[in-house]
Amino acid sequence: MTKPAVARRHLPSSPFKPPVTRPPKQFAVGDRVTHDEYGLGRVICIEEGIAVLVDFGSLEARIMSPYAKLAKL
Repeated sequence: MTKPAVARRHLPSSPFKPPVTRPPKQFAVGDRVTHDEYGLGRVICIEEGIAVLVDFGSLEARIMSPYAKLAKL
C-alpha cells in the first residue's frame, strides 16, 4: 500500500487527536551537529529553509531541508 500524495485533514468531530506538527529544525552558523552518515561536524553556512552547509573535517556537505539525518548537539 502506498502513501497518499496529500495528508488527510483532521475533522473537528473526530474522536482522535490531530497529528502533531513539529516545528522545522533551526540551525545557526557555528552549531555543532551530528549526521547519521557523516558523523560530527560544524555548520558553516545556512540557506534559510533550503539547506545547510556542514564541515565534517574531511568533507563539506550540503544537507537539504528537512534535515532528517541531522541533529544539533
